[in-house]
Amino acid sequence: MTMTPRRPAPRLLTALITAGLACAAGAQQDVRLPDLGSSANALVSPQEAQDYGDAMLRQMRALDMVVDDPLLDDYINNLGYRLVASCDKPKDHFAFFIVKDPEINAFAAPGGYIAVNSGLIAITRNESELASVIAHEIGHITQNHLQRAFEDSKKDTPLMALVLLGAIVAGSSSRGGDAPMAVLAGGQGLLAQKSINFTRHDEIEADRVGIQTLANAGFDPNAMAGFFDHMQDVMSADAGGLNVPAFLQDHPVTTERISDAKARAGALIAAQKLRPSGSIVDKQAWEKSTAPIAFVKDPTALMRPAPSGDRLDTWALMRERVRVLSDDAPKQVIYYASSLQKLHGFDTAPNHYGYALALTRSGLGAQAIDQLEPLLKTYPDNLILRLALADARLQAGQRAAALDIYSNLNAQSPRNRAVALAYAKALTDGGDAAHARQAAELLRPLLDNASEPEIYSAYARASDKAGDKIRAGEAFADASYYSGRPFDAMEQLKRLLKRDDLDYYARVRIQARIAELTPLVLELNKRRIRTDDNPNGQQQQWQQQDSCTGRLCFGLGADPAGAKPSFP
Repeated sequence: MTMTPRRPAPRLLTALITAGLACAAGAQQDVRLPDLGSSANALVSPQEAQDYGDAMLRQMRALDMVVDDPLLDDYINNLGYRLVASCDKPKDHFAFFIVKDPEINAFAAPGGYIAVNSGLIAITRNESELASVIAHEIGHITQNHLQRAFEDSKKDTPLMALVLLGAIVAGSSSRGGDAPMAVLAGGQGLLAQKSINFTRHDEIEADRVGIQTLANAGFDPNAMAGFFDHMQDVMSADAGGLNVPAFLQDHPVTTERISDAKARAGALIAAQKLRPSGSIVDKQAWEKSTAPIAFVKDPTALMRPAPSGDRLDTWALMRERVRVLSDDAPKQVIYYASSLQKLHGFDTAPNHYGYALALTRSGLGAQAIDQLEPLLKTYPDNLILRLALADARLQAGQRAAALDIYSNLNAQSPRNRAVALAYAKALTDGGDAAHARQAAELLRPLLDNASEPEIYSAYARASDKAGDKIRAGEAFADASYYSGRPFDAMEQLKRLLKRDDLDYYARVRIQARIAELTPLVLELNKRRIRTDDNPNGQQQQWQQQDSCTGRLCFGLGADPAGAKPSFP
């Protein structure tokens, strides 16, 4: 079994995104990305756009901007693909992830990458509101809004169009809607303002398309308008200190967007009542337009009913999980403890679950068990609660009891990534070589199409403890690559290739991986782009004012003598 990373893109596009993200990181700016449409194929192919999004995600991981958690990752992708199945372009590539940022924001990026900030998830009141935000971002992608801005910029100068593309994707801020941040200076300022005005106009189009997608997927079509109303309340009350985007505080179209969203939802609900099925979904149209889903014969099967008294709302649990995993754990312990004491209506199962997570992460596993056991008496079959109990018992030193829970969960839900990862870590950290081999076998199937560094790191540690140093070395290199450290990955693979105990197959695997990484590393070398794993030497983060044009050049390949930047 090989663990080959996705092929990195040795293209101008990769250099632009890496350079732009390095600039954005240095400026400590929020990242909000518009989308890139397929009609830009003359310059950027769909594969290049996907490579661009891949590079962006790796760099965001390198900056510790992504909430990498298998439970949350599965949840946000399941929710996202439920919406994608009902959008205008269900066969396009999409991927969904959560950004570790309290800012109330979401963004769409090239290649169908859609991110939701942890701060936005924390203020949603139900799953339909969260789905409405994701549907809106899907609308930006299906309506080619970034591509429109990009094509419009080409009318000014092709060079500025290239720089604008890199800057938009690297650093557009929620404070300007889907527009570029103020990193565009001097001669780029006009392009930035034009893009701001254009993308504000696109917001209503994305709203309208998103509401249709929302309804088609079986969510409440009023959820988008409801979320807008909620945002106004948040702005009025300042939401207890949440960092509310300035764009949403003073954007003149907010009232218009709410009215339009309500009208659109009302029309869809009226149409629903006229159908004999009583459903917004047109099954015949759905069968013709959606991507094939082998196990779904009826689109209404995608519509989950509201939780009954013996079921917990997964969205509510995941909201608290996001809150805890994206913030300081001891701080969250104080938040939950204080709120449970003082706030009326806070004494709910999801909040006790969040409290237990915060306690476990703070090294207080025994107290976490006290929070979880009463919940499991009411919801004994809930996988999320049982997994949390196993984690708490492990932290509290009750390893045998924890392993028993992990084993049962794994038998009931084989190939569940969250269960397998937690079980494998427990086996590796406290067990012997035999336990480590068992952990490696648990994780090996997860490596197919995986891009989460934690999975590769866990597999590497298990393989190393089990005595398989070669597999461990390969997995450590993959973990570095997916963490946005391609130079580290290359050096690890080169050192691994020098071992005298490699068999033929291992040598071929490692050589193939080096061949895949080489174009990316050479491109970064050529552009003198600094990365976290190569902060000096040939790669230099060049950023200086061009005295002739007033432009700022962000790592795009400056003349070492400091004369003028050598743009591609």
